[in-house]
Amino acid sequence: MKYKAVIFDLDGTLLNTLEDLTDAVNAAMKRNSLPVRTLEEVRRFVGNGIVKLVERAVPEGKKNPVFDKALQDFKSYYQAHCWNKTAPYPGVMDMLVELAEKKVGTAIVSNKADAAVQKLKTYYFDEVIAVVRGENEKKGIPKKPAPEMVFGALRELGVSPEEAIYVGDSDVDIKTAENAGMPCLSVCWGFRDENFLKKHGADRLIYKPEEILKFFR
Repeated sequence: MKYKAVIFDLDGTLLNTLEDLTDAVNAAMKRNSLPVRTLEEVRRFVGNGIVKLVERAVPEGKKNPVFDKALQDFKSYYQAHCWNKTAPYPGVMDMLVELAEKKVGTAIVSNKADAAVQKLKTYYFDEVIAVVRGENEKKGIPKKPAPEMVFGALRELGVSPEEAIYVGDSDVDIKTAENAGMPCLSVCWGFRDENFLKKHGADRLIYKPEEILKFFR
C-alpha cells in the first residue's frame, strides 16, 4: 500500500532536544535547591509530557512541596531556551524536504507543551511540516498514547489512519500508533535503544531517516 501521510513524534524522532531539556530540568532544580539530574537520567524521564518529566526529576515527585514551583520554573526556562542546543538529527531535513516534494502529508504530534512545539516547528520545520499538535489537556485533549491528537492531525491532513504511518522513538509512540490503528516505525537514533523498543513491542525498526521514504515511492 502506498501511504499518503506520516505522523511524526518530535523529541527523539525529528529533533535531538535532550540537552535543552536537561538544562531546563536543572535550572528548575537549582532554583528550588534540589539535586541536579544527568543527561542519561533525563533521557529516561522524557516521553510522557513535561509534568511527568518534572515529576520524575523532583525527589518524591508531586508530593514534594516545591513541585509546582519547579514545574513552572521548568516551563519558563524551556520556553525561553528550547533551541539553544537542539538540532534535527542527521538526515532528517533531507528526508522531510523529499517528502514535501512528493506531496506527502506531514504532521508532528508531541506530548511537549503546545507552545514549545509550535515555536520549534516555526524555527526548524516551517517549510516542510504541514500540521503541528502539542500537549493541550486544558482543552480536554488527552496526551499520547491516547490517539485523539493523532486523529486531529489526520483530519487536518484529510487522510484516514489507514492511509498514514506513525514514526516515533519510544514505547509511548508504539502504543499511540496501536491505539490509532496505524503502523509504527520505531527509530533507533532517538531517546530509546533498539533493545528497549523491541521489549516494548516494536516490530518495524529503522536506523536512518531516509528509510522512511521507501513507504512513499
